[in-house]
Amino acid sequence: MPAAHTASAMPSMAQGFSSLPMPRPMRASAGNARPLQSRSHRRCRATPPRVTASGQNVLLLGSGGREHALAWKLAQSPDCGRLFVAPGNAGTALEPNMTTVSGLNPSNHKQVIDFCRGNGIQLVVVGPEQYLVEGVVDALTEAGVAAFGPSAAAAALEGSKAFMKGLTAKHGIPSAGYGVFTDPREAKAFIRAHGAPIVVKTSGLAAGKGVTVAHSLEEAYEAVDAMLTGGAYGRAGEEVVVEEFLTGEEASFFAFVDGETVIPLVGAQDHKAVGEGDTGPNTGGMGSYSPAPVLTPQLVDQAMQTIMYPTARGMCSEGRPFRGVLFAGFMIEGSQVKLLEHNVRFGDPECQSLMVRLRSDLLSTLHSVIQGEPITLDWDPRPSLTVVMAAKGYPGSYRKDQPIMGLESVTGAKVFHAGTRLLEDRRVVSAGGRVLGVTALGDDVQSAQRAAYSAVDAISFPDGFCRRDIGWRAIARG
Repeated sequence: MPAAHTASAMPSMAQGFSSLPMPRPMRASAGNARPLQSRSHRRCRATPPRVTASGQNVLLLGSGGREHALAWKLAQSPDCGRLFVAPGNAGTALEPNMTTVSGLNPSNHKQVIDFCRGNGIQLVVVGPEQYLVEGVVDALTEAGVAAFGPSAAAAALEGSKAFMKGLTAKHGIPSAGYGVFTDPREAKAFIRAHGAPIVVKTSGLAAGKGVTVAHSLEEAYEAVDAMLTGGAYGRAGEEVVVEEFLTGEEASFFAFVDGETVIPLVGAQDHKAVGEGDTGPNTGGMGSYSPAPVLTPQLVDQAMQTIMYPTARGMCSEGRPFRGVLFAGFMIEGSQVKLLEHNVRFGDPECQSLMVRLRSDLLSTLHSVIQGEPITLDWDPRPSLTVVMAAKGYPGSYRKDQPIMGLESVTGAKVFHAGTRLLEDRRVVSAGGRVLGVTALGDDVQSAQRAAYSAVDAISFPDGFCRRDIGWRAIARG
């Protein structure tokens, strides 16, 4: 296999980037919660282990802010029996209606299966992408334990950006032009031919940080060297994707997918850059809000027809049917939507913003998605906003085990824990780069922002920082 390959829709280097063709429109509209199902849909869908709907014991895998938010929402279900979170964090350990199992390693599939059998677990909910890519859902399904999340084959949508880009090219999904490389010389030749700005990404998982938006050729070359020869991202950087730089406004969109059935959730917008005004290096996300005003009903309909449905159909045609929650990162310019990336799980911190708005029973909803049953989602119409409090130095090096105080004094907001640890004396200390996600609702984005920052100011975290402008795009729109 050659060290570099490009999408069939890409022109030669000398011609510059081109937009990928739009797919043929679907007959079903984005407003239909369950589009027309064909025979191919039924062939695409595998039958999962049966889940009973009452008194379910649930295991949630993960330790971040997303997982705290999901656990918080799952625990509200009247059908939830015992809820376990592994390995969890200080926030899940402090919640009164769940049990944190810090010693359980989700990457050890035998250990997870044994725990499920020993504790009567009827549903496993998988939060992070790493566990999905590792195949924990496959292992659980084979053991007869129901799990929410895609198979390892379907999780390649996030686990391999090269695979995802190939899918967009093959199935006519609008996205940035690109090339895939393992040889740094060929990657640099591609970059020289196309010029800057240009985007260099690790193909593999890099915790949201393996992306460089290069504004000069030198910066792009440095990114290639760091990934392909410098080992900055380990195995994730052994293959790189070099992409056309797209302009516009980003938005996050989520949908439950079961084969070719796509059920839209709501949109959100996160803030990737570490600095105010969206400056500085990219992070896993410094804050978010939902809904995203930029995602108009017309653009949502367009995205469903040109991105979400074609992705679901494409995965089925590739023999990798997707079942779970599918994230799509959009770039919106004018009246056009293009796909930046797919994730195979809820976003973080977008999940925190979504869970406080979700009025529906999450456990019942996940149960219905797994069984292929119709669902209806009810959302609080009020906007929500999440401010991430991070450790100083993030996304670079940072200190751990730094004290966090004042959490009990927070009112008017929910504090979701991410990188935290609970000491034996019940004190909370930092344990990661992104530490807390302070989330509030409001009558409008500005009031949600005020409530969130009021809660942030009530927390004492001397070794932490946050952006003070989360939600600025929505507020600027008025």
